[in-house]
Amino acid sequence: MPSNAGTTRLVIVESPAKAKTISGYLGPGYVVEASFGHVRDLPRNAADVPAKYKGEPWARLGVDVDNGFHALYVVSPDRKQQISKLVKLAKEVDEIFLATDEDREGEAIAWHLVETLKPKVPVKRMVFHEITKPAIQAAVANPREIDRDLVDAQEARRILDRLYGYEVSPVLWKKVMPKLSAGRVQSVATRIVVERERQRMAFRSAEYWDILATLAVAKPGEGPRTFNATLVALNGDRIATGKDFEPTTGRVRAGAGVVHLDEGGARGLAARLADRPFTVTRVEEKPYRRRPYAPFITSTLQQEAARKLRFSSQQTMRTAQRLYENGYITYMRTDSVNLSETAIAAARRQIVELYGERSVPPEPRRYTGKVKNAQEAHEAIRPAGDNFRTPGEVAKELSAEEFKLYELIWRRTIASQMTDAVGSSVSVRIRAVSSAQEEADFGATGKTITDPGFLRAYVESSDDENAEAEDAERRLPTLVKDQPLTADELAAQGHHTQPPSRYTEASLVKALEELGIGRPSTYASIMQTIQDRGYVVKRGQAMIPSFLAFAVIGLMERHYPRLIDYDFTASMENELDEIAGGDHAAVDFLTSFYFGSTNGTGDQAIAHAGGLKKLVTENLSEIDARSVNSIPLFTDDEGREVVVRVGRYGPYLQRALPGAVSGSAPAPASGEGEGEEGGSQGDRAPIPEGLAPDELTPEKVHELFLGGGGERKLGDDPSTGEPIVLKSGRFGPYVASGERKSSLLRSQSPDSLTLEQALQLLRLPRLIGVAPDGAEVVANNGRYGPYVKRGDEFRSLDSEDKMFTVTLDEALALLAAPKTRQRRTAAPPLREMGNDPLTEKPLVIKDGRFGPYVTDGEFNASLRRGQTPEELTLEQASEMLAEKRAKGPAPKKKAAKKAAPAKKTTAAKKTTAAKKATAAKKTTAKKAAPKKATSTPNE
Repeated sequence: MPSNAGTTRLVIVESPAKAKTISGYLGPGYVVEASFGHVRDLPRNAADVPAKYKGEPWARLGVDVDNGFHALYVVSPDRKQQISKLVKLAKEVDEIFLATDEDREGEAIAWHLVETLKPKVPVKRMVFHEITKPAIQAAVANPREIDRDLVDAQEARRILDRLYGYEVSPVLWKKVMPKLSAGRVQSVATRIVVERERQRMAFRSAEYWDILATLAVAKPGEGPRTFNATLVALNGDRIATGKDFEPTTGRVRAGAGVVHLDEGGARGLAARLADRPFTVTRVEEKPYRRRPYAPFITSTLQQEAARKLRFSSQQTMRTAQRLYENGYITYMRTDSVNLSETAIAAARRQIVELYGERSVPPEPRRYTGKVKNAQEAHEAIRPAGDNFRTPGEVAKELSAEEFKLYELIWRRTIASQMTDAVGSSVSVRIRAVSSAQEEADFGATGKTITDPGFLRAYVESSDDENAEAEDAERRLPTLVKDQPLTADELAAQGHHTQPPSRYTEASLVKALEELGIGRPSTYASIMQTIQDRGYVVKRGQAMIPSFLAFAVIGLMERHYPRLIDYDFTASMENELDEIAGGDHAAVDFLTSFYFGSTNGTGDQAIAHAGGLKKLVTENLSEIDARSVNSIPLFTDDEGREVVVRVGRYGPYLQRALPGAVSGSAPAPASGEGEGEEGGSQGDRAPIPEGLAPDELTPEKVHELFLGGGGERKLGDDPSTGEPIVLKSGRFGPYVASGERKSSLLRSQSPDSLTLEQALQLLRLPRLIGVAPDGAEVVANNGRYGPYVKRGDEFRSLDSEDKMFTVTLDEALALLAAPKTRQRRTAAPPLREMGNDPLTEKPLVIKDGRFGPYVTDGEFNASLRRGQTPEELTLEQASEMLAEKRAKGPAPKKKAAKKAAPAKKTTAAKKTTAAKKATAAKKTTAKKAAPKKATSTPNE
């Protein structure tokens, strides 16, 4: 598209990929450059605060709460170079087009660009929902002004999240553990996962039985000869199924009015029904009709990609971002199910081409979204353009995961404009009278699909992996009332009630959406944040809360319930939407939330409590850290309360001694709750890593106390008479007898450790003998495994058993041999990523001592929790390294000077004196030094 004669225009987008695609659609006279996302933000830490503001009382927040919540924005260190480039370009052009995304975040980025660049030329806002040539040309021809209401809403959200995070997180540091974070949405999402785990922990399974009959028709006509039917009633009373049991007791619900069959009852009834006649008592046939699903919105795309493709939310959004930026799909952050008229027309044309005219309904389908406050002016996620490209047409242009996601979006879009799936469903009741004159009713259902309609293109998956697919048929024989049947087989079937399923990323996104919490642009980051913070771990697709999450949510439920209330969090989203619509002022909303004035639009419950600021400061002394960090499990058979303690070195079990009250010890002064040092009121056992909270059953707890680290006597030392006890400590299980202690070997298990093995361990280090020069030769176990030693000479042993069997001659031969060091060859990189968009240096992912990391040869950045070398994008890697560069190189450690040799007695005296001096200095420094935050909260 040619520009006006002699006019040069600068078009600014977020990403280089987007810039590359758009530049191909614009003619000469256009310069397309990327901002690399947000160009400025609130200060991340004290180092980011400009010198002139460092003395201000509000500087730690980055928000002047006493002056209209004015935000202090600073240019991100890793964006300064790009900003300089944009400033230079802005001086060389006649006009600037801000082509950031069409949502609040994009609007805010556009505003920040204007504030940062301070251009002297006209600035226009250019918006589009797909990156195709017609869409880009239309956007250039129809620019608009920056929407300040959208900017205000985004700014209010950012400030709100900063206030929430920076005021609540320090409470967690003081009462639970340092470096934790709280967030307006992440804390609620964590609460949802914790509540589900509590339900699983409280769940008690119930057993129930029924009978499966394989029935046959005498003269089969249309359909199969045999079919299955299940016992549904006995003497007119319904047979109990899973829904009839209380989940917390495993007993039949009061007033259920059902027959609860056990194994004996089911097998006995089956025997009494053998060889008895069966008769059809009722046949009901109804038409079956299923409408197609609406096109994808952000949340439903994440859900289906998780179910069908096993993609994480982050992986789905990263892949969708690439498809969008390269012109394959429309904008992927949307909560609207609308399709434009051109999209509907494109879909209907393609349906006719691929499936025939009968697959297109007479009138186009239009959908209404169920999401609260959906932005209906936007479009659903669909293939880009006025003519959709089939998956086959783009297969060679896309990566494997891009192709899978594009095909999913294409199929869903096409199916949304197809005819209904139609057929018939039939319900049958069959009765048999047992030899004891019991009336047993059996039921069977069938479904046939006469016209699959949209199911030809798309079948939605279910969170229940055992659920029947919607295009599956269950065919029954043609049956009529009073028709006789015979039973080929009668099998008693046992079932157990199941606890509620854990959330997956997909179902958690769905739950948040239904509650009206979060928005399309935030779902993926919420899923990642709660995993990065250690609140949730994934086992397969299931999301399991940590005991740390239990402690954090327990604290907030007891002391700040409103801050994690579902309705309150949703109401804040609604008020932000009203700010975006120009119906409310952001300052009034923030004032009410933070200070508690009731003349604004903020939540009245928070306002009456004095606002967030008062809430988190006045109640602090009431929070008992020991109680917060204790999660009660149950009381055992001996009346001892068993709890999980969240300590400095991880969660562990504690069992109160008879007569002790587990929560009676005074709360520690800071930080770690009880920690490893406090509360000596019972025995302990570590909780193995990876054990889910609901797996801490009484049986498992008993096992952990006996074999997994709880104190257990193994016997008495025959040489001293002292008891030998197996214990668990900070560094794992060990045996102790009197003053002697020894850790278990790697090959040993606490469950199977014998008295003889314990005695061997306690005799380490083992004196093998005396060398010809008079030096003792010993065998021992060290940090790097078993070894032999003479004086200052060490040599490794090739097995732990050798410590107890190696002879003096063997040890001396080993010590006489020269030390061998195998030169380690550098391992090849795990992945080559290409050049960094900011520095042009090649980036690779390597495997290091502490896990995979990305490097440009000068700076290294470890992959975050949940990130994999395969999924990490070039943009993410660039951003991670930019953060490292901004912090500067790590200071090099100075080599310690070697002290002159001294007599042992003198060295010992000096060491003792030095220790006393150091301790005195530390005590003085501790008293004098002001307290400072251990980390910056993540909002």
